[in-house]
Amino acid sequence: MSWARRAGFDNLNLDLIFGLPYQPLQSWQRSMELALGLHPEHVSLYALTLEHGTPLGHWAARGLLSEPDPDIAAEMYEWAMERLEHSGYEQYEISNWALIRDGQLLACRHNLQYWRNLPYLGLGAGAHGYAGGARTVNVLAPAAYIERLLAASEPGPEQGALFPTTPATQSVQRIERQAEIGETMMTGLRLVQEGVSNRNFKQRFGQALQDVFPAQIERLVRLGLLEWGGDDYDRLRLTRPGRLLGNKVFVEFI
Repeated sequence: MSWARRAGFDNLNLDLIFGLPYQPLQSWQRSMELALGLHPEHVSLYALTLEHGTPLGHWAARGLLSEPDPDIAAEMYEWAMERLEHSGYEQYEISNWALIRDGQLLACRHNLQYWRNLPYLGLGAGAHGYAGGARTVNVLAPAAYIERLLAASEPGPEQGALFPTTPATQSVQRIERQAEIGETMMTGLRLVQEGVSNRNFKQRFGQALQDVFPAQIERLVRLGLLEWGGDDYDRLRLTRPGRLLGNKVFVEFI
């Protein structure tokens, strides 16, 4: 990171993975201390997930590798939350922390677009996009992506109606209203301070949160996993314990 600083970069991020097989808490604490010693403006922390089809997943399935211990991973996450807060970082998303500079939180603006479930264009081989009420996926191979674009004729009036697809689009999925609502809840609740604004939700979908999810919200608030916050208690968001059980909360809204 010192080279990056010397090159003129003044806003740097570190991504760290915790909950590795055989990883003790002390090892994770040392990794965190080394990371904080580099003074990054932004930190992302992710618990290891053994994905199907990966070498780690294959080894674990064959019994050649110990499965990550979820209790130790939770302990690592809780320790990191406290340590980062003590070091002046603000947690604004389940896995992301940032410093404040000149009164502005140095959050990842690119990812905020995803978490707020707002439109974005997918440009490039293998890129995903979300615009015009549809999710698009481009062909994965760079050579195929280039070939498709070069082979395409100049766009005519009839092709403009195909937005947001391009000649390189491999698949497109139209997102219906109910799916959009569920995705908005799932991604928005990841923003642990901002949460999902009832006002914005009603403006976007024409109904209040309590009208769409009355039983789910009541139950999750009663369990201490969700709370109403913000200056005017307009925002539904995860509680601190709820951050550890986010997936159990999200599934209630899908």
